[in-house]
Amino acid sequence: MPVRTLPALPDHRIFQTLAEVAEQTGAEAYVVGGFVRDQVLNKSSKDVDIVVLGDGIAFAEAVSIATKSGTVKVFKTFGTAMLRAGGWELEFVGARKESYSADSRKPSVSPGTLQEDQLRRDFTINAMAFSLNRSDFGALIDPFDGLGDLARKLIRTPTDPIITYSDDPLRMMRAVRFATQLNFSIEAQSLDAIRSQKDRIAIVSMERISVELNKIICSPQPSVGFIHLFNTGLLQSILPEMTALQGVEYVGGKGHKDNFYHTLEVLDNVARLSDDLWLRWAAILHDIAKPETKKFYPDQGWTFHGHEDKGARMIPKLFARLKLPLDGKMKYVQKLVALHLRPIALTKEIATDSAIRRLLFDAGDDIDDLMLLCKCDITSKNPEKVTRYLQNYEKVKVKLVEIEEKDRVRNWQPPISGELIMRTFGINPSREVGQIKNTIREAILEGTIHNNYEEAYLLMVTEGEKLGLTRVDHSASTTSTPRQKAT
Repeated sequence: MPVRTLPALPDHRIFQTLAEVAEQTGAEAYVVGGFVRDQVLNKSSKDVDIVVLGDGIAFAEAVSIATKSGTVKVFKTFGTAMLRAGGWELEFVGARKESYSADSRKPSVSPGTLQEDQLRRDFTINAMAFSLNRSDFGALIDPFDGLGDLARKLIRTPTDPIITYSDDPLRMMRAVRFATQLNFSIEAQSLDAIRSQKDRIAIVSMERISVELNKIICSPQPSVGFIHLFNTGLLQSILPEMTALQGVEYVGGKGHKDNFYHTLEVLDNVARLSDDLWLRWAAILHDIAKPETKKFYPDQGWTFHGHEDKGARMIPKLFARLKLPLDGKMKYVQKLVALHLRPIALTKEIATDSAIRRLLFDAGDDIDDLMLLCKCDITSKNPEKVTRYLQNYEKVKVKLVEIEEKDRVRNWQPPISGELIMRTFGINPSREVGQIKNTIREAILEGTIHNNYEEAYLLMVTEGEKLGLTRVDHSASTTSTPRQKAT
C-alpha cells in the first residue's frame, strides 16, 4: 500500500468546530489513533479520539455547547468523556503518560505531553495525530513513522515491544488482530517479544481476550491470526484444545491429517462464504474432540469415532471459559458440531429419503448453515476425491429440497400431541405416552406413514392397544378439525 501523499483531515464542519473550541478555550487539541490510521487507508470512520493538553472533560463540555449535542457522558475513573454530535462519536481525553505494575494492566496515569501520549499507544500506526490548532491545523504529527509502517504493511510498537506487551498484555492480541484484519506483518522483534511475554496474558480478563479473538475470527482470512497465536504460544493459553489438534502421528507408516491446519482450512472456507461469527466458531470447533477420540487399528488405520458427539458435549464448558454467550449462540454451535458428519456421510452413500428426513428434522432452520459447513469441511490433497464428494454433496442438496417440499419436516412437530394421547386413553403422563409419540415420529421419518393427522391417529390407536390401553375418548377421530391437523 504505497503512500503517495500525506493524509489530510476530512473537510467536515465538526473538525472546524473542534478547532474553534480549542482556540476559544486556549487548549491544544489533536485527533489521534484509529481515525487517523483509517484516513490513510481510505476507510470511512466516524469514531474520533481527541487528545487535549489539559482537561479533556471540560473540553468535551465546551464542544457539547458549541454543537448543541446534549449531554456529555463522563467516565471519571478513566478521565475520559464521550459525545455524539451529528452522527460522529467523539471521545475526549487529556494527554497523559502511564506507568504499570507487574500484576495489572491498569496503569497509573499522570498528565503528559502529546508525544508522551503518543508513546503510550500500542502501535505506530495508531500513534499518529492531526492538529486541531489554528497555528498548524490539519498537520500530521507522526513521531514514530506510523505512515511509513502503513506503507510497509507492518505492525510495530512505538517503544520497546517487551515493555509495550508486558505493560498491557492485551496488546499482544491486538497486534495479531490488526495484522489479520489489515493483512499486515508483525515486526520480527515484536513477534519475539510476544513469545517472551505470552504468559502475561493471564492477567487479562477473558472477556477482553474474547473480544479480540472474535475480531480475528471475523477477519477476511482468520487463519492468519490463528497461525500467529499458535506460533507465539498465545493460543496454548487461550484455547489449548485447539493447539492439541496440531501434529501428525504415524503407526506402521500410516498417518492421519494434521487436524489443526485442516480446521484452519475449513475456517477460511467458511469465511469466504459467510460473515456469521457463530458459523465460523462451529468451523473452529467441529473437530475439537479428535485428540481425545483418536485410536489406531491395524485393519482400519486412524479413527476418531464419536468425535462429533464428544465435541458437542465440550462446547458448553468451552463457551463458559471463554466468556462467550451461553444462550442460543452456544446451542447453535453445539448443534452444528454434533451434526457436522451427517451430510458428509450422505455424500459417501446413496442417501435414502429416511436419512434426509432425519437430517432435516434434527437440523431444523440451521440445515443451510450445516450444509455450508459440510461443504467447507470437504478438504483433501486428492482433487479427484474432492470433486467426487462435491458432486455428491450437490445431489444431497437437491434431495433435501425435494424431501422438504414433499414432507415438510424442517422444524416439524409430530401431528399427535402427548395431551391427545392421554385424553384418548384416559391416562396420566407416563412412559407409554412417550413410547407412542416416539413410534409415530419414527414411522413418519422412516416413511412408513405420511406426515398427516389421519394416519398418525390410526397408528396411535394401534400402538396404544399393543400396550394394553383402551380408548376412553372417541371425540378425536381421523376426521380432525383444521386446528388438529399438522402444519
